Amino acid sequence: MKRSYSRAVAAEFLGTLLLLAAVVGSGIMAERLAAGNAAITLLANSIATGAALIVLISIFTPVSRAHFNPVITMAAVLGNSFKWKEGAGYVLAQTSGAVGGVAVVHLMFNLPVFALSHHQRSGGAQVLSEGVATFGLVLAVSACGRLRLSTAPYLIGAYIASAYWFTSSTSFANPAVTFARSLTDTFAGIRPSDIMGFWVGQLVGAAAALVFERWLFASREGVASPSAGSAASP
Repeated sequence: MKRSYSRAVAAEFLGTLLLLAAVVGSGIMAERLAAGNAAITLLANSIATGAALIVLISIFTPVSRAHFNPVITMAAVLGNSFKWKEGAGYVLAQTSGAVGGVAVVHLMFNLPVFALSHHQRSGGAQVLSEGVATFGLVLAVSACGRLRLSTAPYLIGAYIASAYWFTSSTSFANPAVTFARSLTDTFAGIRPSDIMGFWVGQLVGAAAALVFERWLFASREGVASPSAGSAASP
C-alpha cells in the first residue's frame, strides 16, 4: 500500500493525540475513583494505555507505520527507512499531537487547558528506568519489523503495560509524551525540570537498542525493515 506523506503526518498527529488522551485521561479517572490507592490507579492507567496502543497501532500502521514516538522515527531514519525531512515532519506531528491530547483531556475533565506539573520524577534511578524502558521498546519494535510479526500491536501494547510496573519511572519512553506530560498537573504529570533527565535516558536507551539489534539480527539482514509496523510508548 502506497503511503501518502500528508496522511501519514496526520495519522501521527491524531494517533499521538489519542495516545495522550488514554495516558492522561485514564490517570485522572483512576485517581478520582481509586480513593487514594496508588496501586489501583497505576493498574488502571497501565491497562488503559496498553489497550489503547493495541488499537492505535493496529489502525494506523497501514497509514504511517504508527510511530507516535520521536525515538522510533529517528531509529527509522538512521535505519534508512525514512528521509531526515520526513522524520522531522513526523516528530513535529507527534509533539503537537501529544500536547493536543493533554489539552483535550483537560477540557473533558473540566480542568485548565494546561497546568505545569509538580509531580517529581528525578534521580538516577528514574533516568536509568527510562533508558531500560526505551531500550526494550526500540528492541521490540525493531524485532517486530524484522520478523514481520502480525502480533506487533499486541506485543508492544503488552510491553508498555508491563513497563509501567517494572520501572520506577512508569515507562514514558517517548520524548514527545514526556514533554506533553509536563503540561498536566495530574497523576501522569512530570515536573518540567525533570524532563531533561528523562530525555537523556530515552536517547541513550534508544541508541543502545539500535546497536544491539543490528548485531542480534545480523544473520537476518535484509529480511525486513526494522521500522515496519513500529509503534510508540506513553
